[in-house]
Amino acid sequence: MADAASTKTRAEVFGRREQGGMLGISKSSRYVAHAILILGVLIVAFPIYYTFTASTHSLQTILRPPLPLTPGDHFFKNYYDAIFGGVGRIGGVSVDLLLFNTTVMALGIAVGKILISILSAFAIVFFRFPGRMLFFWLIFITLMLPVEVRILPTYKVMVDLNLIDTYAGLVLPLIASATATLLFRQFFMTIPGELLEAARVDGAGPWRFFKDILMPLSKTNIAALFVIMFIYGWTQYLWPLLVTNRNDMNTIVIALRKMISFADADTQWHLVMVTSILAILPPVLVVVFMQRWFVKGLVETEK
Repeated sequence: MADAASTKTRAEVFGRREQGGMLGISKSSRYVAHAILILGVLIVAFPIYYTFTASTHSLQTILRPPLPLTPGDHFFKNYYDAIFGGVGRIGGVSVDLLLFNTTVMALGIAVGKILISILSAFAIVFFRFPGRMLFFWLIFITLMLPVEVRILPTYKVMVDLNLIDTYAGLVLPLIASATATLLFRQFFMTIPGELLEAARVDGAGPWRFFKDILMPLSKTNIAALFVIMFIYGWTQYLWPLLVTNRNDMNTIVIALRKMISFADADTQWHLVMVTSILAILPPVLVVVFMQRWFVKGLVETEK
């Protein structure tokens, strides 16, 4: 009788938890939580929607407030002028070239940071050489030195190497990452020593161990870091502003600033809004398509 009563009690508790969620949350609490979540999404998404709406209206409509909250009938015209037409050119440079420059910079920074960081962490963790920890701490200390602190000597080096107005000048000074090195090092330190010994028994050298074992195990970490570093590279403003003088080497962020005049009447606001939407799309697409890997790389503890 006692066992039957206990079983019935557990079934009732389990049933209530199923109705209220895994944590036994009541329906009213769930409604409140969803309402707060929806409100937060609306607050974050409204400026983007407002920008998109403005990108579909004519310049006269934007300059005559209030701006309608519904899309207008100039969508195709505005986007065609911004991408292909002469009206949408910034200093004779079309938006598609600006997007290409920004993509090259963001991809170069993301891939370069990951390659340098994972190789640095591999050397620090799996090799024994004099000054190994000294080099690691030197890398770690650079976390306290942001780009703004070392901007002048870095710029001087770029001038001496004739890398102004080049893709190498945009990418190279930003491809080292102490944060990524630290993250890879912490992950590599969780690799069991038995795995390394098994690889040695099988005759695997350091490069094969790195390529066939460490790289597959690190793919979620790589994906998460790629998303973060891509967005970091895409949104750079200060360094591209210094290292590019020609309009055809500008990034989309720099071009947006150049499109805005001090006088509203002199600014093509409909094209500014179009360019803003086009600047937002690539990082959003990267996050959307790599969301599953990004989340796994941040929260996964068991490889």
